[in-house]
Amino acid sequence: MTRRHNVSRTRKDHMTATDAPPGSATRGVLRASRPRQWSKNLLVLAAPVLSGELTHGDVVWHTVVAFVAFCCAASGVYLINDAGDIEADRAHPTKRNRPIAAGVVSTRTAYTVGVVLNIAAVAVSFLAGWELAAVVATYLVLSAAYSRWLKHEPVLDIAIIATGFLLRAIAGGAASGIELSQWFLLSASFGSLFMAAGKRYAEAALTEPGLVRRSLTKYTPTYLRFVWTMSAGLLIMTYGLWAFELNDAATGSPLFVASMAPFVLAVLRYAVSIDAGVAGEPEEIALRDRVLQVLALVWLLLVAGAVYLG
Repeated sequence: MTRRHNVSRTRKDHMTATDAPPGSATRGVLRASRPRQWSKNLLVLAAPVLSGELTHGDVVWHTVVAFVAFCCAASGVYLINDAGDIEADRAHPTKRNRPIAAGVVSTRTAYTVGVVLNIAAVAVSFLAGWELAAVVATYLVLSAAYSRWLKHEPVLDIAIIATGFLLRAIAGGAASGIELSQWFLLSASFGSLFMAAGKRYAEAALTEPGLVRRSLTKYTPTYLRFVWTMSAGLLIMTYGLWAFELNDAATGSPLFVASMAPFVLAVLRYAVSIDAGVAGEPEEIALRDRVLQVLALVWLLLVAGAVYLG
């Protein structure tokens, strides 16, 4: 009976797109585009919100353009990356169920839709200006380099993942012509590194990391813990310095400084998920952890109060 079950599972894993039920390929493309991960693109709101300019109509429009552009870009990258990693994904305990690895969507379809989405991302970004288009194009180039080579290189793979988060934060300012402060860039950089290192730490917690990602064989849990612990500390420090600077600029409003409390608690709460090895997908943590959502809401209310009411 065990042998029959294994044979059945193997056939399912190598099912071709033509074997899929009618209409499932379209649903498969949507699933492979990973719309749940579009929540990462909300990072484009950071600069407009913190600058106090989100109430301006043109800023809202340009921020929406940046969000849509990154949704198209990210989905296109996911499709192309999954098509290229089809064999590796079939050996993964959970990625084997992705539409492309499972044979629901053909690699040809994935590549075609992925390229179209990438072109659309750059085209849409020009609605907000060439600066946003340059940021989106940079994201696509780095993603392509990551997919082809850099994901196998230790340290560089974490740096590219972190850069992906950082470019989303930069895109909000580029789209609306908002000047980004040094503290914003530092906080966004260390926050991105914190999430990227946490992602790798969670992947390394798998039983056989070598089957999942070649670079993981060159990491130790101790090293990855060092990276995400260091980045968390630097994130808290830079945000604290930024909050005190904004407090002075806001003629003594205590709300910026008060926002440090929910911010630090949110970092520590997310670190619990990293330490448990379940932070492989940051957006899943954000959508599932109610306490983290409440802390984020309190932080946002305090910052919004300081920026728009202070």
